[in-house]
Amino acid sequence: MDHRSRPISAAGALFFDETGRVLLVEPTYKPNWDIPGGVIEQGETPTEACRREVEEELGLRREPGRLLVVDWAPNNDDDRILFVFEGGLITDPDAIRLQAAELKSYEFVTPEEAQNRLIPRLARRIHQALRARESGVTRYLEHGSQA
Repeated sequence: MDHRSRPISAAGALFFDETGRVLLVEPTYKPNWDIPGGVIEQGETPTEACRREVEEELGLRREPGRLLVVDWAPNNDDDRILFVFEGGLITDPDAIRLQAAELKSYEFVTPEEAQNRLIPRLARRIHQALRARESGVTRYLEHGSQA
């Protein structure tokens, strides 16, 4: 029997407005808010996936910035590795073009509001990503907490 892990990997980006609020998106396919991003496809790097997902979901062509966190966060029976990159500033929110099949809406919220709107493990991950952004040091997490 093969016991090697075959994790699902995903990559997302943290975007901000000029007042420091975080961009959250409201998916059509699940009840909880999220950050822009998605599953890494076969043969794709995390940065390539982040770039593709941001363009697909938001209609923005943006190069992912530095890696903020890597999170080992199994869910149910799936091993998962999640990457969060610096997305940078969005100075013109009117440039956002949501992918209607996947996203209902978006909103810039304070970090405190984000903590209340996100599921707990994603809220922990975003909290750590914000700390990594401030310190300039990438963080390794397990279940959204520093290991």
